Order: sequence, then structure tokens, then C-alpha cells
Amino acid sequence: MSSLKLRLKEDQKAAMRAKAKSLLAVIRQINAAIKQIEIDQRIELDDVGVVTVLNKMVKQRRDSITQYEAAERQELADQEKLELDVIATYLPQPLSPAEIEAVIEEVVTKTGANSMQDMGKVMGQIKAKVEGRADMGDVSKLIKARLSN
Repeated sequence: MSSLKLRLKEDQKAAMRAKAKSLLAVIRQINAAIKQIEIDQRIELDDVGVVTVLNKMVKQRRDSITQYEAAERQELADQEKLELDVIATYLPQPLSPAEIEAVIEEVVTKTGANSMQDMGKVMGQIKAKVEGRADMGDVSKLIKARLSN
């Protein structure tokens, strides 16, 4: 079992003992999402797979917060923010902008990329290095800016 899944199980037990209902509910949601993928795909998720599930959950929460705030449903937006905060505690430390720039520069140099035609090649290698630690949309913009120079 992956270390992240073990941590989630231990935190679930601790939340039950502490009677922290909101925290327990979010941890159960995370465990249910992980279990659903494992059953559907008949695999055992490792830490990378768990981080992928968590990133998807984070994206869903951010979308929901935007929609709830647009509809002036602040109580629902607050609930989503609480869930987002709990989920974020299980994600790896995000990369700083300087670290992302360094990874981009390294991959561009390594692949010899010099135009937008090389975008896919660069993006593929960078995604493997920064998955779960950076927003790929932002990374894509930085790569485009770098390759268009």
C-alpha cells in the first residue's frame, strides 16, 4: 500500500477518534475516489496515482467554488473551500515559479527545442517531472513564452 494511502487511513482513524466530522467526511471522500478508480481499473494506485486523483478533486473544488460564488451561494462555496484545504494537505509541495522555470530551461536545452513545433515534445517531458506539483495550464503558458522567444 502506498505511503499516501496509509497516511489517509491513519488520518481517518484520528479524525474518528477526535470526532472531527467535517475532516472525516472529506477524508472519506478522498478514500472513496481512490477506491472507485482502483475497482474500475482493477489496479492498486501508488502515490503518483493517488496524487492524480487528488489533483482532479482539487480542480473540481475550484470549479465549484467559482460557480457557487457566481450564484451567490457563499455557504456552499465555503464548504468547497474547506474540502479544498483538506485535500491540499495531502498534495506534494508545489514548485516555485523559479523551480518551474529551471525545469523548463533544462528540458528545452536537453531536447534542443527552439520553436512552437517542439511544444509537444517539451510538454511531455515536463509533465512527467512536475505532475501534481504545478498547474499544467500555467506551465504550458511559460513554455509557449519560452519557445516563442
